[in-house]
Amino acid sequence: MTDESTHIVLFKGKEVRRTIHDDEWCFSVVDIIAALTDSNKPRDYWYRMKKREQQSSGVDLSTLCRQLKLPASDGKMYTTDVVNTENAFRIIQSVPSRKAEPFKRWLAKVGYERIQEIEDPELATKRTRVLYKAKGYPDDWIEKRIRSIAIREELTDEL
Repeated sequence: MTDESTHIVLFKGKEVRRTIHDDEWCFSVVDIIAALTDSNKPRDYWYRMKKREQQSSGVDLSTLCRQLKLPASDGKMYTTDVVNTENAFRIIQSVPSRKAEPFKRWLAKVGYERIQEIEDPELATKRTRVLYKAKGYPDDWIEKRIRSIAIREELTDEL
């Protein structure tokens, strides 16, 4: 059974339609393209981008997509290419636009940080503390949370 509830999120002031399908968020590819490019015709841009990527790297970006019905500006539901979060990141990496560069740099930074955390797992714990602190959680709550995560991991390992 498919749970489809549709929402709109804003990315740099542009609307990106999304829906939940098979328990994960799916985002409109055309809306992502519109948010990250200066194209007046994001559908055409997406079409040309798929062709270019196929020719240059042999990757068919269409295989990352599924088609779901999303509401259009006229209020009607139309079949639209959508991608999950992971595949949205892959498509964004293929967008040759100045607007996409900050997002690509952020993806590279996050990837680098995760590699560092694999090499030194304590960095992940430190990052988690910083994130909880930034969200406004008190220090004693953060310490209890970190300890409960560690205890749960130990129990899971024993089982």
